[in-house]
Amino acid sequence: LLIDWINTTLREEHIVVKSLEEDLYDGLVLHHLLENLGSLKLDVDKIALTEKKQRQKLSVILEAVSKCLQLEEKQLKWSVESILAKDLLSTLHLLVAIAKHFEPSLALPPNVQVETITIENTSRGLKTANAVEYITENKEKLEAQSKGDAFDELFSRAPDKLDAVKEVFLQFVNQHVGKLGLNVKDIESQFADGVILLLLTGQLEGYFLNLRDFFLTPASTTEMV
Repeated sequence: LLIDWINTTLREEHIVVKSLEEDLYDGLVLHHLLENLGSLKLDVDKIALTEKKQRQKLSVILEAVSKCLQLEEKQLKWSVESILAKDLLSTLHLLVAIAKHFEPSLALPPNVQVETITIENTSRGLKTANAVEYITENKEKLEAQSKGDAFDELFSRAPDKLDAVKEVFLQFVNQHVGKLGLNVKDIESQFADGVILLLLTGQLEGYFLNLRDFFLTPASTTEMV
């Protein structure tokens, strides 16, 4: 979809992209794409032949993208080095961000995700970590955020029923921690130090918590945390 979009956008420029990794790393296509989509006039050479020139060109282009999309550095999922290194994931993130900004009607499929494997060389050997990374928006997550949950609805629409709900929760909590000889009367104050929450979780999941693993009567905020 992204390749077709780029080629359609740059048809009059006689530019044809066949591979996102091989055709975008030097900044030439990105330069033409941004000038065409956003009428941005970038002060860079049309063609950068050396790696130094390509790095300089990408730096100007990506800075222009950040300003245009109003993104802070910590929000960026790409960098000059990653694009220059033909990193496909970074290139996809960059193109999706540009497409969403300049072509919001482009039918990007939601929930496109990849599993990433990070390999780190440590003193004990290679350490690997797996993670799922979304390239396009997580539709379910967005819908959940936009709708809010049942408690948001309760607080905003039926605050008068809050006490009844709290009473139901108190009964539920005491039904389980009562087996330990405990009695909860106030959710806010008695849950604040984490002890009741830990014991309740143990009761619900059917396991015993070693009392040496936490403070049964925490005396400070640090012990509560």
